[in-house]
Amino acid sequence: MKIQKNKLAIIGTVGVPARYGGFETLAHQLVENLNTEYDITVYNSTKHYSAKERVKEWNGAKIKYIPLSANGCCSIFYDILSMIHAVIFSQTLLILGVSGCLFLPFIKLFFPSKKIIVNVDGLEWRRAKWNAYAKTFLSVSERVAVWCANEIIADNAAIQKYVLDRYGKKSNLIEYGADHNQVEDIKPETFKKYPFLNQEYAFKVARIEPENNIHTILKGFAKQDKLPLVLIGNWKNSDYGKSLINEFSGYDHLHLLDPIYESNLLNQIRSNAKVYIHGHSEGGTNPSLVEAMYLALPIISFDIIYNKVTTENQAVYFETSNELCQLIKDVDLLDLDKISANLSEVANRRYLWSVIADKYSNLVAGTSTLEMPTFDFELPNQLQQAIN
Repeated sequence: MKIQKNKLAIIGTVGVPARYGGFETLAHQLVENLNTEYDITVYNSTKHYSAKERVKEWNGAKIKYIPLSANGCCSIFYDILSMIHAVIFSQTLLILGVSGCLFLPFIKLFFPSKKIIVNVDGLEWRRAKWNAYAKTFLSVSERVAVWCANEIIADNAAIQKYVLDRYGKKSNLIEYGADHNQVEDIKPETFKKYPFLNQEYAFKVARIEPENNIHTILKGFAKQDKLPLVLIGNWKNSDYGKSLINEFSGYDHLHLLDPIYESNLLNQIRSNAKVYIHGHSEGGTNPSLVEAMYLALPIISFDIIYNKVTTENQAVYFETSNELCQLIKDVDLLDLDKISANLSEVANRRYLWSVIADKYSNLVAGTSTLEMPTFDFELPNQLQQAIN
């Protein structure tokens, strides 16, 4: 007799197979790790997969396409349409992000037996890219998500503390994996395409957004010429990115590259950096940070509690462009081997997809135990003000 699997819907991503993005990589890895345990359906956006690329099944998961973009304001309706379909055909809804969570009270009212799991992401309402109306909407959506979900996921202990302090609700700490990336040697054709890789360099990859402190990093590196910087990002997608290109493209030691989605090429450049620069000041546990840790890169990180929790205080930290500049000037005085070894140990203990997938599986199956966490840190003043 065939055993019927729990039907799990994954909602809130562009889709699988993943091309980029933290939630997309998470969904991709959950399918690969859990497809024998659960009957999985993933919701994909038609705006990001051409007609030739669309498949009905991938790695054992059913793929359902929604004819809307998964990003920006459209993500609200994209998620809601996904939920309407999922609540009919699946037992458990895993919702990544809160943009469509204003719909959850209707699910709780009309489908009370459905299990709702929400990953609240990295406090999306605080991101600088949103205007005041969008921030208010996302903050309300977050509140609804926390109160309607059967299980809440926080990807960082600081987010976990925020959820507890603001809402009085316990959440499950589940971070991200990084072992889908591997160290790569730079190939001759890559040297030919990017000749500046023949020398030592610092590296960063990120969305070009203010909360990622791209301006602070570029100002810090512009003030010194000891170590070049290679920075990969979506410069052309915003006025912020375009203004930075105009301001800093004239520096010979600043190499500002357009997005590279080919993982092999990206890892060639990333794996061989002297140091990795991490500037994110929002977003909980950032995938690019744990990936750099897994690749055993020494990390110089923006000094914020999310990053300190992620790295277990084993990185080197800066707050201003002057501090970053001085760290780069003195980079040879740092014990880079020790820093990389410590960060690699943390990554191999905490940021493996097998570990992350098991935690999600236990949550879906209802076999996880939620303990009251203890915290040995304080939240930043801005979050304290939001809570109060």
